[in-house]
Amino acid sequence: MTEENRHPAPAALASRPLCTVEFEVGGGLIAIGASPFGDQRLGYITGGRFFGPRINGIVLPGGGNWSRGGRLGDAASAGTFDARAVWQTDDGALIYLSYTGRSIIPDDVRATFADPAVPDADSSRYYLRIAPVFETASEQYGWLNGLLAVGVGERTDFGVRHVIHEIL
Repeated sequence: MTEENRHPAPAALASRPLCTVEFEVGGGLIAIGASPFGDQRLGYITGGRFFGPRINGIVLPGGGNWSRGGRLGDAASAGTFDARAVWQTDDGALIYLSYTGRSIIPDDVRATFADPAVPDADSSRYYLRIAPVFETASEQYGWLNGLLAVGVGERTDFGVRHVIHEIL
């Protein structure tokens, strides 16, 4: 190893809990259809709530998730997310949230999602991850402006729930 290659290793990735958010998606998904760029869908956010050790409030109606779907091998669907929402804290501050992400859902699990009579599959059987960023004019919550987060999601009967961790 040469002297120029002897740099200290970067710090290990660490995180801490930020919040849990529950997005209500009323009216289900709007299937836009398969284009040359993938199968496009829209989930309209009708409300929800978020809660955590330093931040709590409601999800305002009007946001959405523009997702694309495709195939990953012979037995699973793959998806991407392009989502935006506005949160209002319990003390009235507004926070804009956007995120990208990925999902991998085996075909047998997807079949349970399509049948309302069948309980949803355990969330350990599929992969749903997001990478949110935040914007706010609030001085109290200004710390969110410099934060990158990751979330682990699960499908619910009202929409989706993400447990979000801030990356330190």
